[in-house]
Amino acid sequence: MGALAASDGVAAHPHLLRLTGPGAPARDLADAAHYLCLLHARHPGVIDHALEHARQPAEREWLEAAAEAFAEERALLVRIVAAAGPLPSTPGQAESEAAAAAQRHALDMLAQSDRTGTPSGAALALAVDWAAVRTVLDSAAARLGIDAPPLALPLAEETMTIVDTLVREAAVERALLFGAQQMFAQHRALFDLLEARAGARERH
Repeated sequence: MGALAASDGVAAHPHLLRLTGPGAPARDLADAAHYLCLLHARHPGVIDHALEHARQPAEREWLEAAAEAFAEERALLVRIVAAAGPLPSTPGQAESEAAAAAQRHALDMLAQSDRTGTPSGAALALAVDWAAVRTVLDSAAARLGIDAPPLALPLAEETMTIVDTLVREAAVERALLFGAQQMFAQHRALFDLLEARAGARERH
């Protein structure tokens, strides 16, 4: 999971790095917050759905802690979007909305899969990737004068321990890695979309 996060996660995405830099345009930060809100501000979300499918006690315990922590992340997202104001005017808005809706649907399907291991894989990857995503929210919050609470999601070490617990069966390992890969892919696609929208605004 650690290697997958390093290769497929969004921590090194060029647009994420731009958004967390000192000169990031406020409209780009607002745009990112709006689209992250579209994907992750609803309840139940990815982690909540995964909790419904959890079978092992350690898995449930991790997911319960993660779900509680992510509730704070949703609240922060909503506060940032409310303070940021309307979605920045961007060419191709209808296409962007359609892409985001497709991503949201993909995450819903992933988190509610009946294939043992897939929902938890998605939830674990979300928790791992969120540390990078949160840096964008922290930048937006600082720009808007919002005090962002410390990130309370389980530590990476705890997450990897749960992965080790779950992958003792080959079929579950494959499903877990599939769920994780798909989550990372959706986050990369989101930041690709945000990058394209920022470029469209600059050219407009």
